[in-house]
Amino acid sequence: MSRPLSALGLGVVLLGTLLPMMDSFIVNVALPTIAGELGAGTADLELVVAGYGIAFTLLLVLSGRLGDAFGRRRVLVLGLLGFVLASLLCALAASPGWLIAARVLQGATAALIPPQVLGTIQAAVPPDRRARAMSRYAAVSGLAAILGLLLGGVLVHADLWGTSWRLVFLVNLPLGLAAAALTAFVVPDTRSDHPAGVDLRGTALLSAMVLALLVPVNRGPVLGWPLWTIALLACVPVLAIVLWRTEKRVAGSGAVPLLPPSVLTEPKVRGGLLMLAPFLAAWAGFLFALPLTLQHGFGLDPLLAGLAVVPMSLAFLLGSFAIPALRTRLADRVTPYGALVQGAGIAWLLAALPLGWLGGAVWSALPGLVLIGLGQALVVGTANISVLGAVPTAYAGVGGGLLVTVQQGSMAIGVAVLGTVFAATLTGYGHATAFGVVLAVQLVTGLAVACTSRTKASRVTATVS
Repeated sequence: MSRPLSALGLGVVLLGTLLPMMDSFIVNVALPTIAGELGAGTADLELVVAGYGIAFTLLLVLSGRLGDAFGRRRVLVLGLLGFVLASLLCALAASPGWLIAARVLQGATAALIPPQVLGTIQAAVPPDRRARAMSRYAAVSGLAAILGLLLGGVLVHADLWGTSWRLVFLVNLPLGLAAAALTAFVVPDTRSDHPAGVDLRGTALLSAMVLALLVPVNRGPVLGWPLWTIALLACVPVLAIVLWRTEKRVAGSGAVPLLPPSVLTEPKVRGGLLMLAPFLAAWAGFLFALPLTLQHGFGLDPLLAGLAVVPMSLAFLLGSFAIPALRTRLADRVTPYGALVQGAGIAWLLAALPLGWLGGAVWSALPGLVLIGLGQALVVGTANISVLGAVPTAYAGVGGGLLVTVQQGSMAIGVAVLGTVFAATLTGYGHATAFGVVLAVQLVTGLAVACTSRTKASRVTATVS
């Protein structure tokens, strides 16, 4: 192993993680303002969100491979500098088309960052400190979504120097440049001991599969599901099968595939990813609907809408820091307990909706928001540690890229699907009912995760006994 990652180095790479993760959501609170100033329609606004998410998701696994081969520190610095440039282009946008194109570029450069952070933690943190470092990563990556909503509201409300919504992108410039400069000096350079070239066939097939899934899911509801969107979705399972067979052949030939089958067939990796996908999709739908409901449905300004998530943010942070100690005492039972805690918070909000908590008595929602943040942290943080702990160090970058790909892809799907459900319900029943439907979906998903995770934990306990 290269020189260990210091506490300062960990803080720097976590700052690098915060920026791209936060930008998945920081723009949400600013969407109404962007629409007014740029004349953007609903379809444009969806592309501002979806364009970033699709480009981000598409390149994550390839990014992990590049870090394994060429050095994770080098790729991380390049990603941060590219992200700063793309953020500047977003802030300078004079039309919806310009902003959409800049957001796609921003997502593509953002994809270079998280896999290098995860790969560095796996390769440069001693095993006895790795769980703690991963809990910090989980805290930052999960908190980033909530912090994005909060910071977006504060920055739009501040309107410093008349920058309005542009400040949500300009804030990336000093933070990104500082992270890039510090990374070059305090983060050790790590790479795979046996770097492999780029698996062109695997890269092309994975890209085609991700596009065939995310493009119709994001555009289908807006366009009324034309035939081409259905055809693309039908191609997804075919492409998945071809990709799997291709990667097995590449591995059998002695080369290193983009997605090593030995990683994907590891039970903890596969099980963790299958659990995270629906859980994060429901979470993303909630975070998409919440600011719109607060502003459009109940008349809160962007600042108050952002401040409403502060209790959830603090609970998420505290829950993430508590994960190592909880895993020592509860082992795999942390996941079902976390899902149940989150479910209790959602149930609280559903019960409080008829009381009009979103309209004025916001204090009545605080217990629910705290429980939601705490439960979300326990589930996501524990799953991250479990998945990456099962990935061999030689594939640290690939494993990190795969984990973040599932996270971001699931969240993009959640925004598209639950956003469509939210909009359809809103038309006939109003904001409270529409938001209640999103909460109900999240509650059902959380309870399903609690049940399946508890069953697996019981099996493990029985086996050990």
